[in-house]
Amino acid sequence: MERITSFNVDHDKLEPGIYVSRIDGDITTYDLRTRKPNNGEYMDTTTAHTVEHMFATFIRNSEIKDDVIYFGPMGCRTGFYLLIRNADNERVLAITRRILADILAYDGPVFGASQKECGNYRDLDLTKCKAECAAYLKVLEAPQSFRYAE
Repeated sequence: MERITSFNVDHDKLEPGIYVSRIDGDITTYDLRTRKPNNGEYMDTTTAHTVEHMFATFIRNSEIKDDVIYFGPMGCRTGFYLLIRNADNERVLAITRRILADILAYDGPVFGASQKECGNYRDLDLTKCKAECAAYLKVLEAPQSFRYAE
């Protein structure tokens, strides 16, 4: 069976940051790595779930909302996937930084936190989400935070 592209990336070399992991026509897949893979420190599901709700809502209301294909957590719990049509890497990085800051500044209910809107609405925690976003924003403020997967 043919290996999928993401299994061909050497996860031992990945550090927290943002990566272009593949380009399919006009769609770019970004890996938003909040943690080093296989390092024993993984995101808990409540945190991943809440970041998904918050980041997805903010980016789908941003200036690139019409180009957003998908945002969601990686099954390995080391980050998130972001798929963008007609992507500009510097713009995506800037918007990602801004959205993380917006989440940190947000003081209200978690978006989509009702039984009608979410299949597991009790598994959300804005405090955990903000801690994850603060740590990741710090990573993305470093000069070499943008990388291409090898």
